[in-house]
Amino acid sequence: MDTQIITTTIEQWVTSNAYSAVLGIFALLFGWWLSKFLPGRLRTMLANSSAVDDTIGPVLCQLVRYAILIITLIVVLSQFGVATTSMLAVLGAAGLAIALALQGTLSNIAAGVMLIWLRPFSTGEYIEGASIAGTVDEIGLFATKLHKTDGLYLFVPTSELWNQSITNYSRRPERRIELKIGIAYDADLAKARSILLALAARDARVLALPAPSVHVDELGASAVTLAFRCWTPTDVNWDTKVQLLEMIKVVFDQAGIEIPYNKLDVNLTGPIPQSTSSTSSSNKSTTSETKNPLRF
Repeated sequence: MDTQIITTTIEQWVTSNAYSAVLGIFALLFGWWLSKFLPGRLRTMLANSSAVDDTIGPVLCQLVRYAILIITLIVVLSQFGVATTSMLAVLGAAGLAIALALQGTLSNIAAGVMLIWLRPFSTGEYIEGASIAGTVDEIGLFATKLHKTDGLYLFVPTSELWNQSITNYSRRPERRIELKIGIAYDADLAKARSILLALAARDARVLALPAPSVHVDELGASAVTLAFRCWTPTDVNWDTKVQLLEMIKVVFDQAGIEIPYNKLDVNLTGPIPQSTSSTSSSNKSTTSETKNPLRF
């Protein structure tokens, strides 16, 4: 009897709510598909648009996806007879509980919003923090994706980036190169300065303004340290630096300017102690004496 009642109840519910159930299932499938399709199309449009910053694109796509999923959930539940007002109240209470449980995640979202708003760095820029260094690939609400110079992939929570000082190596269009070169005390200081300035003048990547400069930075224990400074565009700064270092070594060698390096000279004074040789002779005689009986 109970089984018959249950079966009858189910048949009545299906008969009276079949249309709403079909619509709910369709809305669920369509909303899920739309949450995948629309953010992808939006990402492509923003990538091809020069009017929108690359930093904002991924965040907008995430917001669109989550908004579609929330709307889909409300529509589906309303089709199955759940009252919208009570559902919103439940969602509000659930949202408060989730907010208390996921304080770290919400701090990441807040940090992501602040990073996007203030823009201390953008995609494609090289940044360095207390424990993070790499080129920014994507800035999201929850995490920022980077890659290091050796190709390693970094996935960093945005709150970690927000809570530390960040050095941006790519933001400014120009960067300074400073090289410290030690020369011997008996080397020609004026000649060394003219060689360094000539190297800067011959390199097309070195900017004329601010002008390159060479000055004595330190009188060390074994060398006079020269500070060689010049400015280059940011995108060629590293290549210019390493190539200037190599050229300085080659040109200084050709000009006879010594670059001192740490070395240790050991000088022995006085006669060689005789005890060592006498001891060695006595050891040899003792060895021969002990070997003779064995030969017998």
